[in-house]
Amino acid sequence: MPFILKTLLLVGLLFAALPVAATTPEEAALIANSAERGSAGAQVLLAVIYKDGAAAYPQNDKLAAYWFERAAEQGNAYAQQMLGDLYASGKGVPKNLKVAADWREKAANRGNVQAQLQLGKMYLAGEGVVKDLVKAEYWLNRAAVEGNSEAQYLLAKMYHAGEGVVKNRAAADNLLAKSAAQGYEDAVKLMHFMESFGFGVEESFHHRAPDLEKLAQDGDIEAEYQLATRYETGAFGVKKNNEKALYWFKKAADANHLLAMKSLGHIYEKGLVGVQPDPEAARYWYGKARSAGASVEQK
Repeated sequence: MPFILKTLLLVGLLFAALPVAATTPEEAALIANSAERGSAGAQVLLAVIYKDGAAAYPQNDKLAAYWFERAAEQGNAYAQQMLGDLYASGKGVPKNLKVAADWREKAANRGNVQAQLQLGKMYLAGEGVVKDLVKAEYWLNRAAVEGNSEAQYLLAKMYHAGEGVVKNRAAADNLLAKSAAQGYEDAVKLMHFMESFGFGVEESFHHRAPDLEKLAQDGDIEAEYQLATRYETGAFGVKKNNEKALYWFKKAADANHLLAMKSLGHIYEKGLVGVQPDPEAARYWYGKARSAGASVEQK
């Protein structure tokens, strides 16, 4: 995973433990640009910004749902789970338990433990789906195996009463003991949150700007793109410089960096970083990006 996205994701992770106002306007601008250009990770972060209100972005449930859906459609399990929760509660979207169940199932199949728990509860109660205790046991067991204490408790109740399953007192007692022993600390919660995005907690999220400049100068394509985004937005202590931003975007795009191509299409479409809107140039770079994306999918 490119380290700029790791850094962006870390910002999102901190939303779980810190006030979202800690996000600077420059960082929010970087996230918004990356979201517009198709980064699912950035779309999740922008959704969180709108969900909670941060960095001069007013709280807006509809926009939060919009960006969660953009990321969910790309297969981001956390976004799918959050979108399921929004449809279940009717925040930012019309309340629809069937749609909530559909998104939760997508996330659950991708291994999202919270979605597995919520889907199991829906099948247990017959909310948004036809009541099905076999499926309830299946999804609660998936979550329980991953250590979810609520799933362990609910599954224990099923085994204790023989509700939809063969009565099994030993299994019930074992699950109850595991559930009772749960005592997640904030650090453990954060670790699980990080893992839901698809990367390990041991990965590094920090990279100093001088290192980035040197990597870009040495021809590192990912560094070229990352440096361009910093010059464009002034994020992470780099002074905004439209000329340098455009230069590095073009360097990365000429080397077939997909997001750099999308970025140039967006820049020329909207007339950003000091250039005039140029529909022809926008079509050119969007076309290159589509071709590059198709090439990646075929591999």
